[in-house]
Amino acid sequence: MDQLRALRYFSKVVETGSFTRAAEAFSVPPSSLSRRIADLEKSLGANLLKRSTRVVQVTEIGQVYYRQVQGILFQLEQSDETVRSYQANPTGQLRISSLAGFGERLLLPLLNEFKVLYPDIILDVNLSDELSTLGSDDVDVAIRGGYAPNEWVQAVRLMNNEFIPVAAPEYLKKMGTPKNAFELRQHKGLYFRTPAGPNPWLCEIEGEWHDVSAPAVAVSNSSKWLGEQAVAGLGIMMAPRWSLADYLDSGELEQLFFDPALSVSQNPDMAIYLLYQKQRYLVPKVKAVVDFLVARIKNV
Repeated sequence: MDQLRALRYFSKVVETGSFTRAAEAFSVPPSSLSRRIADLEKSLGANLLKRSTRVVQVTEIGQVYYRQVQGILFQLEQSDETVRSYQANPTGQLRISSLAGFGERLLLPLLNEFKVLYPDIILDVNLSDELSTLGSDDVDVAIRGGYAPNEWVQAVRLMNNEFIPVAAPEYLKKMGTPKNAFELRQHKGLYFRTPAGPNPWLCEIEGEWHDVSAPAVAVSNSSKWLGEQAVAGLGIMMAPRWSLADYLDSGELEQLFFDPALSVSQNPDMAIYLLYQKQRYLVPKVKAVVDFLVARIKNV
């Protein structure tokens, strides 16, 4: 029995819910596909599918088996692509996932340059602050803020991701400039919502961490909108320094200074990372974008 082919047939039946549609995907007769899966079930000693004249249902053990073989099939596909693509010209669809604010401000303008250099690469860019898994989400490279992930993923540190508190001159004139971190609790806060919730305002004093967050007047996952609220004088905001550069240069927002400094995390080593699966670097399109972004962003 060709177990690998049987696994692919079985996975396609689960995904399509039909022997006929699965057979069409592989251009084989439904009866041939059905026999392969029956042989697979026989070798395993378990029924993976419930068959009827109208529908195909996955058994409980079939669902478990399907989830497990997906990783095997994905890794095999990636290995095959690596071999086929070795020393080839960068081409094909390149799937990039990035933090929304970082993507809009820094990544997309750079990708315009990248597209000129590599016209045969089709860019598929998703801007989202939701966490993604490089394998299951079909992402070639991802740009995320935080800390270096596990050993299975290559993480290239692109730049620091220091968060700083800012406010509009109008707001400070009206509400006063807080002289210490604890006075922030008497002010108004604008908060960015991450997948884990709004970023807190933290301060470490004499070895102990304190939450000095101001009462929220607005919470959003749109950094652009929050910046507009801050410029309008509606509250104090903490955001990455790189995202505030234009506001600070124009004087629309002012940085607030505290001793000790504020943070949104107890980990001092927050950064922006470029992430990709280690073996994918051999694929020309992935190597091209990794090398390009590392060289360009580190010089921003």
